[in-house]
Amino acid sequence: MNIGNWVTKWSSIRPNKVAIIYEDSTFPYHQLNMRINKASHLFLGLGVKRGDRVAVLLYNSNAYIEAFFALSKIGAILVPLNFRLAGPELEFILNDSGSETLIFDEAFIEEVTSIKSNISIMERNYICVGRTTPSWAINYEKGIEKESSGEVETDGSIGGEDPHIIMYTSGTTGLPKGAIISHRKTFFNVLNADIYYGLSSHDTSLVSRALFHSGGLLVEAAPTLYRGGTIVLRKRFRPQEILEAIEKYRVTVLEAPATMYNFILHQCDLGKYDLSSLRCCFTGGERVPPSLLKAYQEKGIIISQIYGQTETSTITWLPVSEAARKLGSVGVPVFHGEVRIVNKKGEKAKPGEVGEIVVSGSILMSGYWEKPQQTEETIKEGWLHTGDLAKTDGEGFFYIVDREKDMFISGGENVYPAEIEKIYLENPKISDVAVVGVPDEKWGEVGIVFIVLKEGEVMTEEEALEFCEGKIAKYKIPKFATFVSELPMTAAQKIKRYKLREDYLRSSEKKVLS
Repeated sequence: MNIGNWVTKWSSIRPNKVAIIYEDSTFPYHQLNMRINKASHLFLGLGVKRGDRVAVLLYNSNAYIEAFFALSKIGAILVPLNFRLAGPELEFILNDSGSETLIFDEAFIEEVTSIKSNISIMERNYICVGRTTPSWAINYEKGIEKESSGEVETDGSIGGEDPHIIMYTSGTTGLPKGAIISHRKTFFNVLNADIYYGLSSHDTSLVSRALFHSGGLLVEAAPTLYRGGTIVLRKRFRPQEILEAIEKYRVTVLEAPATMYNFILHQCDLGKYDLSSLRCCFTGGERVPPSLLKAYQEKGIIISQIYGQTETSTITWLPVSEAARKLGSVGVPVFHGEVRIVNKKGEKAKPGEVGEIVVSGSILMSGYWEKPQQTEETIKEGWLHTGDLAKTDGEGFFYIVDREKDMFISGGENVYPAEIEKIYLENPKISDVAVVGVPDEKWGEVGIVFIVLKEGEVMTEEEALEFCEGKIAKYKIPKFATFVSELPMTAAQKIKRYKLREDYLRSSEKKVLS
């Protein structure tokens, strides 16, 4: 099935059913489908064709969903851009993906202008969403207003293994890689979500994560729209606004980062809101403190965990009925997909034995965009190696132990040390550097950079932290810096990151005790 046809079908079955509530404006399926068709015609008129990449730099909005389905209908490929990225990072992704069309929010006019001369976007293929539109861009609303609302004509073969999305995820090499997500992968991920959420057309889901995330687009929004339900969107949700929206729109399904649940718990009075419509709450994407889950349980709210990656979307889910009994578990493998934990020998790990999670089946990405070697290194004999370590209990429930890779997660965002280290190594004062994640009450984890200065050089902590500003997204910039004479190395000259982390935590404990 072509993913773009979902809204078309619901517009004929339940035309007046509300599909999207965006900033308190409602979009019934019939209206949404007409706007999607208009957007499809706009793209076709600009020369966008099957297989072309179209980048999207937008906040959460109805326009984002419209672009998602419109590009699906005509067989073009969506390239979501993280709006928190700095100009050079956006530039890399746009050029690496070969995107020739860019849809962007008016809030990012300055950012786009700064990189415009260095990217491959065709001169006439800038589309701006908002009231303020630069002279070199098309205004989105004015553009679709002129187009036909009729269904676009295609040859009917779009779908299946055709690339649907290229979603970029950084890696240990320090450069982002584009995971190719086919129509097939999106479809089976949605089927999995429908099973673990138990979705129907009567459900209303709140989209708390940004739509450039696999979590926001493919775990929260798409499954609900596939079932003909309603999604609640805002550019950004503050903790209090989430509770207000749940009460106002009778939200039934909530999936949010643990960081957001933590903010809600400490910034809001849950007793002031009617949350009785909620029938399931989920979280995933980062280490979840058991104390947070227990705190919600004491208030009568059960939060269940899920686990996944961009390359596979959801891999495991914890049934709501088991969430209290299996506190700390990320659940069992999804229905559509094969999931195993294997030891160093490649054998299935026994209960209690720590090994790497590997995944096979319909939920796998097709590969990394134009990176066949890295694809082969990740998908071996049909099994995708996640790099994440886990174990099972006697009943087959999964528990994440650690990440084999060096990545850490800060406020729900993936942070890759190699990417930050490359920036620091451009500083003429620095000889060597290492970045690791350390625990933080507010953000889950934050970065600390260990710097080895060249002989005779001097640098303050403030100067070290400011060096990254404007070069990478703010959430990636380390929160602490410390200076060392050398970095601990293995015999193979690889940095012992765990040693740096342990030493830092030990010294922090001593300071607290003193």
